[in-house]
Amino acid sequence: MLEIFSSLSPAMVALLILALGLVFFFEFINGFHDTANAVATVIYTQSMKPVHAVIASGTFNFLGVVSGGLAVAYAIVNLLPIDLLASGNTKVLLAMVFALLLAAIIWNLGTWYFGLPASSSHTLIGAILGVGVANALMEGQSFTAGVNWSKAMDVGASLLFSPIAGFILAYLLLTVLRKVMPIGKIHQTPYLRNGVRGKKHPPFWTRFLLILSAMGVSFAHGSNDGQKGIGLAMLTLICILPSHYVVNSSINQYDLERSLSSVTRLELFIQQNQASIQAAFPAVAATATQEKVHCQPSDALTYGQNIRGLMAGSHEISHFTTEQRWALRTNLLCLEDSAKKFAAMPGNTPAQKAYLQQVGKDFSLPVEYAPLWVIIAIALSLGIGTMIGWKRVVTTVGEGIGKSHMTYAQGVCAQITAAVGIAGANLFGLPVSTTQILSSAVAGTAVANKSGLQWSTIRNILLAWIFTFPVAMAIAGGLYYLIRLAF
Repeated sequence: MLEIFSSLSPAMVALLILALGLVFFFEFINGFHDTANAVATVIYTQSMKPVHAVIASGTFNFLGVVSGGLAVAYAIVNLLPIDLLASGNTKVLLAMVFALLLAAIIWNLGTWYFGLPASSSHTLIGAILGVGVANALMEGQSFTAGVNWSKAMDVGASLLFSPIAGFILAYLLLTVLRKVMPIGKIHQTPYLRNGVRGKKHPPFWTRFLLILSAMGVSFAHGSNDGQKGIGLAMLTLICILPSHYVVNSSINQYDLERSLSSVTRLELFIQQNQASIQAAFPAVAATATQEKVHCQPSDALTYGQNIRGLMAGSHEISHFTTEQRWALRTNLLCLEDSAKKFAAMPGNTPAQKAYLQQVGKDFSLPVEYAPLWVIIAIALSLGIGTMIGWKRVVTTVGEGIGKSHMTYAQGVCAQITAAVGIAGANLFGLPVSTTQILSSAVAGTAVANKSGLQWSTIRNILLAWIFTFPVAMAIAGGLYYLIRLAF
């Protein structure tokens, strides 16, 4: 890994270290900001000592990152328009990375300081949108051109509906549990069991379920939120060290051949559906002064020819020059974008949509990856962050949402809901908020328990949810503008 520094000037080495440091710091903050929610219940109910809980949670966060895959990582990255991601403009990409990281860190630290269970995912996505919009406006484009809005709508829907689903599922779980077990120790509060009956810990099976579900939340959190840091780290490496990270030089031959064979598969679809494609995507003439990448589905055949030309001499990407790597990345991303747009055309059969979706995934194989050291570094940052700064949010989750103290049953149901919800989102590559799901699940259990809600806390959480997007967008957009001016 250290040999990569030999090709950089001292100034670029400093920029690389600073940018990666911000990525790791963001994940560190994410650890104590978001993962406090994962250990809040198990600490509040005295199922585990705080030191043991945060160490165990940090360990499971680490394991979640390492085994979580990359679908969510690139769902975040792909919020930015394909033209920007394939541009190769190092200054623009650097300004983008610094602006969105600084904005996310500023808002995360502010909400943590006030003990609000605000969402790191929400913040990061808002910062990415702010950078995209600011870049479009600075380039004289409409703000709609600055973001991949179709992807943003998918991500926004997952952020909107996941807490609603968490509230409903937790409500139903506790309602069923109260029907099956109307009385029992599981419905006691830590205050009643400890202060009145002198029992330090919950009953054995209740304690077991609380610990198991808390570790499930930690693992799911790592596998979802850790990927966001991986995506940011890869953006940083791509813009500063394109000769090493623009494409995966270590891709196995099978995956590389899959990507190359998908060029022929997409060409076959184009030949069979030429009339409908021409009607849906008329050709756009490029101007002589056009320097930016503008992926056009009407040029898909040209992108395929470019890839064939690049791969004609050798299939060893490690032998490519930096320019050849950028060209390969650009054409693959444009083909992936074209395949997605072809799949969305009206009149396609389900078989055609599935065919094009698979073709698009194959094009991403050489460009959507992460080295093992990046994954380990993000996992360590998130895991270590988990062990620090958890106290503020624990109090909010345990005592601030419901009017009465949380029962053991509420803790179990809320944590199971959060673990299942986050794991389900991972299957579809959707970023969700651990904070929002768990907080809404706790509120759902409070309603099911007929204890009512503390509306002052609920109001603060909702205000944080409402203002996170616009504030993060504004901070990131402003920082991006200032950094671009400085460059």
